[in-house]
Amino acid sequence: MRHELYRATGLPVLQNRTFADAESARASASADMLLVQDERSGLVFNAAFDADKLSYDADYQNEQAHSGQFQKHLSDVEGIIAKHFKGQELIEVGCGKGYFLELLKGLGYSITGIDPAYEGENPEVIKAPFTRGLGLAADAIVLRHVLEHIEDPVSFLAVIAEANQGGQIYIEVPCLDWILEHKAWFDLFYEHVNYFRLDDLRRMFGTVHEAGHLFGGQYLYIVADLSTLRLITEQPVPRLTLPEDFSASLDRAVQIIRSAPAQGSAIWGASSKGVIYSLYLQRAGVAVDRVVDINPAKQGRYLPLSGARVSSPQEAMDALPEGAHLFVMNSNYLEEIKRMTGGRYVYHAVDSASFQ
Repeated sequence: MRHELYRATGLPVLQNRTFADAESARASASADMLLVQDERSGLVFNAAFDADKLSYDADYQNEQAHSGQFQKHLSDVEGIIAKHFKGQELIEVGCGKGYFLELLKGLGYSITGIDPAYEGENPEVIKAPFTRGLGLAADAIVLRHVLEHIEDPVSFLAVIAEANQGGQIYIEVPCLDWILEHKAWFDLFYEHVNYFRLDDLRRMFGTVHEAGHLFGGQYLYIVADLSTLRLITEQPVPRLTLPEDFSASLDRAVQIIRSAPAQGSAIWGASSKGVIYSLYLQRAGVAVDRVVDINPAKQGRYLPLSGARVSSPQEAMDALPEGAHLFVMNSNYLEEIKRMTGGRYVYHAVDSASFQ
């Protein structure tokens, strides 16, 4: 049995894919979300998800490491990995563009990467899905921000456990409890089929070495023994509900923009959160003057469905008057953004309690 938690229609299929022109962006693929909880496993997922709609290419950009704050997060992750896996052979499944893999290699780790969408030149990264047929095994698996994209996460972990013949695993995913507590409706999007709580990850394994929260509570992690993976939950799982006013903060943003048109406004952050936020503002009948991102690969390009153009920080600061309203999509970066912009704007951390 499943029960419904949340519905959304017309979401970008790939919210981190950017486009060369506004027309292509507005015509890009969309799909619906029907978020449900499975009452037996307790897992929360999009029952309307269709993996065949997703196709990753060079126009897909989700690199966050341009930020010093995010680099600090990666250093925290390395500290956990060092505690459990130092001196061991590692495989990073879903290594993406390879930033974290290169960081670990630079620190002396022996690590192989696997990702069919990898675009770099490192010969130790295999451009393929992780299967037993590759004949690869290591002491430990690193799985960062992959499991939320996989349609049947427990079966996927079972494939890894079989192919690797057990071993240890580090898993990192976004935290659903944080999304609900902060009423971050803009953190729900099509590309993430699964939404995990810490208890969900703990229930999956018989032996858990360490588990907790990272990145200001926005991410979960667990270090566990792969050979103790459980395919079926052993105990009943409590029913989850969303806050009644889960998406009410959208109205506040609309009011701020409408009440001060002369000051101007911008969204800071053109990744997943900013893509959803700009789209919903547009559907509510308002538009910000700028969408800003520090990732050069996004600048001058256009966001899916909304067709909003991404500005560099310098371009935005040249155009926005002092006192403009800046909607900061991730409060982890708020102080970094204030420093970068000299404190000249009115800053709204849209995921903070004060904005709810």
